[in-house]
Amino acid sequence: MKLSPTAQKYILHWGEMGTRWGVNRTVAQIHALLFLSPHPLHAEEISETLGVARSNVSTSLKELQSWGLTRVTHNLGDRRDHFVAHQDVWEIFRVVMEERKKRELDPTLTVLRECALEADGDRELDAITRARMDEVLSFMEDLMRAYEDFKGLPPPTLKRFLKMGGKMARFLSTDDSNDLP
Repeated sequence: MKLSPTAQKYILHWGEMGTRWGVNRTVAQIHALLFLSPHPLHAEEISETLGVARSNVSTSLKELQSWGLTRVTHNLGDRRDHFVAHQDVWEIFRVVMEERKKRELDPTLTVLRECALEADGDRELDAITRARMDEVLSFMEDLMRAYEDFKGLPPPTLKRFLKMGGKMARFLSTDDSNDLP
């Protein structure tokens, strides 16, 4: 598969951004390639197009499948697995957010709740530390409630909400609020 200079730039940048988000560069590049591809690709094609070792492609594809960002498909007369990525950016966003929540935020919230319970019996824990821990727990619980409220909204509603941006913040803020700049 021959990539245009613009597609190459996009894929390389997506790999760079992936590393900043804690995702392996090759995983992010393969995701970008599959997202941009007009047809399903097999592992050898991905390997040749990106100049990446076949074993690295296999590992990366398994990672993308575990995130639910790609799926296997088959072509008539070809026994190889072919791979496609979600094409709807809102679905990609939803999948990534849900996976990050499961992998990062849920375990953190569990530990914060355990700490809050243990703090009741911890005579060595000072009041300031306890208050700071409670504040983080409260913040995380608010964040999770907001996530649950928003995750089921249809993309057109989310898009309208995002476009409202600062207008919504100004509408919701009060004169005595320290929550918003």
